[in-house]
Amino acid sequence: MLWTLLSIVVAFAELIAFMSADWLIGKAKPVNSEDTDNRTGGSQEPYHPTLGIYGRCTRISHVQVSRRDTLCGPYAENFNEIASGFWQATAIFLAVGIMILCAVAFVSVFTMCVQSVMKKSIFNVCGLLQGIAGLFLILGLMLYPAGWGCQKAVSYCGHYASAYKLGDCSLGWAFYTAIGGTVLTFVCAVFSAQAEIATSSDKVQEEIEEGKNLICLL
Repeated sequence: MLWTLLSIVVAFAELIAFMSADWLIGKAKPVNSEDTDNRTGGSQEPYHPTLGIYGRCTRISHVQVSRRDTLCGPYAENFNEIASGFWQATAIFLAVGIMILCAVAFVSVFTMCVQSVMKKSIFNVCGLLQGIAGLFLILGLMLYPAGWGCQKAVSYCGHYASAYKLGDCSLGWAFYTAIGGTVLTFVCAVFSAQAEIATSSDKVQEEIEEGKNLICLL
């Protein structure tokens, strides 16, 4: 059960991180004289735009600065418009890894009822797939910082930004979530072996022979 729940959590965490625009937090944008609080006469705090692999969040210009004026969405209408070739590779590797994790998460729900298919342990197969997905995620995360020197990143992070150098930017929660999900992916792969042992142990087999079975209602 723990392996199943963790597999689902990891898949969702990686998917949410991939879709988020909070990978890079840009340098603070100055507030224009037009962007003042008309009710108090004071200016709002400078805001920090964010940039993801294919999306971004920024404030709409020429309107009062407030939370509702933040515009988020993809800056790339298609794959070729992603800002950097490294980020394109990152998107591919992360997408493949996430698809594998989602497939494993779906299958893991049914492992409480079916433990093997064609005499192959589902736990072992899923654990192997999770290990492969983890490798894809690692490759994607390693390539991502190489794209920090692209024109899009420089516009957010300043002219000092370059490959593996953030410039005036900082890393957002999505990047850390992706790293944490990658670590947990390998933890899931290890837990799959423990799940296999737990369901195929002599004690479990003896209880099954005694008539104790898990009843699955689908």
